[in-house]
Amino acid sequence: MTAESEALAGGMVNAGAVFRRGALVERPAPRNAPALHVHLLALKEHGFDAAPTPVGLTEDGREQLAFIPGAVALPPFPDWAMTKAALESVGSLLRRLHEAGAAVEVDAGAGWPLDLADPEGGTLLCHNDVCPDNVVFRDGRAAALIDFDLAAPGRPLWDVAMTARYWVPMADPASAAAFYPSGLDAPARLRILADSYGLSPRDRAELPRVIEQATEVCRSFVAARVADGDPAYLQALAERGGWERWDRMQTWLADHRATFTASLLN
Repeated sequence: MTAESEALAGGMVNAGAVFRRGALVERPAPRNAPALHVHLLALKEHGFDAAPTPVGLTEDGREQLAFIPGAVALPPFPDWAMTKAALESVGSLLRRLHEAGAAVEVDAGAGWPLDLADPEGGTLLCHNDVCPDNVVFRDGRAAALIDFDLAAPGRPLWDVAMTARYWVPMADPASAAAFYPSGLDAPARLRILADSYGLSPRDRAELPRVIEQATEVCRSFVAARVADGDPAYLQALAERGGWERWDRMQTWLADHRATFTASLLN
């Protein structure tokens, strides 16, 4: 990289490997980058202007994307990223993504990653990782989604469930306290997300169980990387309470399922 390159902070997978050079971002290209780039350009053609615009691929296995200006919340997440208005804007942005994506045919042979994919499959290309680290904010509202590396076909409800895990958050108070401001009302925030997305009554009734399903998939995602000896995930697991934290979160979700369902439907 040149002296003019600026390292961009991000998630654990590409930590230290994402750089901005002027109007471009260069980062490791996913294996299915050609198909993903086609999909991102098609989203833009169908009116979704809140995703990175692909520019090209380099010979050394990196992708170039147009830089999206704004602020990204990193852990521990600041108060401004967890306001009601911020949460509403995330729900609205996800709905816009899905509405545009519904008009785009998904390349079934692209080899989409299964890491966080909906186990039930689907015809919509879900983002699967709408965490605070992957949402660009401007003026306190979600303006764009970045990092589509884990995108894969699934149900729209799956993407809502994955998003809820990070933005409500769907975690017991002790686990949430490590990264989120205190005093967040999980049932109320889950309702805000569902309302801002425009979730149907049927999907609202199913959402708590799908969140539990998504949490199990996320746990398997972490377990696979720990089993592979990934140092970033080994360190994160140790620092965040180990598997006991995952046990605690999953028990809390099951114990509060009725509360979440009531908040969504009443």
